[in-house]
Amino acid sequence: MNPISTRYPINELFETIQGEGFYTGTPAIFLRLQGCPVGCPWCDTQHTWEKSAADKVDLATLLAKSSASAQWAELTAAEILAAFKQQGFQAKHVVITGGEPAMYDLRELAQVLEAAGYRLQIETSGTFALQVSAATWVTVSPKLDMPGGFLVRPDCMKRANEIKHPVAMQKHIDALDNLLAQCPPAENVIIALQPISQRSRATELAIKTCIERNWRLSVQLHKYLHIE
Repeated sequence: MNPISTRYPINELFETIQGEGFYTGTPAIFLRLQGCPVGCPWCDTQHTWEKSAADKVDLATLLAKSSASAQWAELTAAEILAAFKQQGFQAKHVVITGGEPAMYDLRELAQVLEAAGYRLQIETSGTFALQVSAATWVTVSPKLDMPGGFLVRPDCMKRANEIKHPVAMQKHIDALDNLLAQCPPAENVIIALQPISQRSRATELAIKTCIERNWRLSVQLHKYLHIE
């Protein structure tokens, strides 16, 4: 790893409340990376899929964005840390998301931020090898049979601290069962079901299944609160 050459394509950098999974309700800095080939049809951040040179901007332009766009800035770990301080962020929990953040080697970023007192969480589809620190909380939201054709990796499932699975119908739970059988996670993993788009049918199914299996429910709190 060369600290001079490691630069990260940042689509968004903002402070909010984590709305999903184990850390729901935790003040967090979101670091959204540009680029994702997985192609989930229901993705609500499709503007992060393509990393075009024409959309590259400087940090000031990135921070001034008032709506979602494909614009991205390339920053080193030290520049990201400096941006946190410049923005006056108070949260110490950093959520690295995307796009697909596991496309990038995040170990240097983790080293710099953890040394400054931050805790890291990565939200990933589980389709790329993880390059994170030992202390990084890994949230795998496995994406199965997506248009990009990528397979969920057994090593990602084994490394996961939590598996957060989007569901709309019984077939999605059946697919998760099959994945858990083929790619067993660690014994202490947290499994959470997340209803897609808060649909009532999906929510009822997720609640019923979570109760039956002693899993957790993830309800995308930020969408109910109408915050980022």
